[in-house]
Amino acid sequence: MPESRLIAFKWVGVVVLFSMAGWRIWTWMGSGTGVSEKAFFYDLSEKRLFVADRGLIPPITGVNDAVSDGVRAVVVSTNGHPEVRSTWVVAYLETNAPELKEQLEAAKAAGRPPEIGRAAAQGLRLVRRPGDAAWVSLGSPEGEQIVSEWLQIGTDSSPPVICTP
Repeated sequence: MPESRLIAFKWVGVVVLFSMAGWRIWTWMGSGTGVSEKAFFYDLSEKRLFVADRGLIPPITGVNDAVSDGVRAVVVSTNGHPEVRSTWVVAYLETNAPELKEQLEAAKAAGRPPEIGRAAAQGLRLVRRPGDAAWVSLGSPEGEQIVSEWLQIGTDSSPPVICTP
């Protein structure tokens, strides 16, 4: 093979490799922000998960009727692999007291921040485990315990991670 053809062949190879690398980088960079526009919710009467828009303010209408019994669900993978659905566990549920929901919806509709302060809002955000009967304030010691327990349910080699739809 003449030397000029060998050089041309090498340049074609370099261009092809750089093109493939550029395409991979472009598709990887454009694959999204990693932030899901959806969130997990839990229908209290049906005792099942469903997916809805992340911006909805719970409680929302559930899956089976017009009752507002859909609350936000924090779902974790117990082995650190959220793509494996069999490892999913509902760590805790979250909703808002009626007065907080009203203020949040009014602020959202007006396009402004809510008038309630963060500390007061924390007291009106309610959490519970899926099996618990009573809601507790997120700002209480019991509420803080509930929202931090999921950190302990992983294995030594694979810590738990929060899952998104």
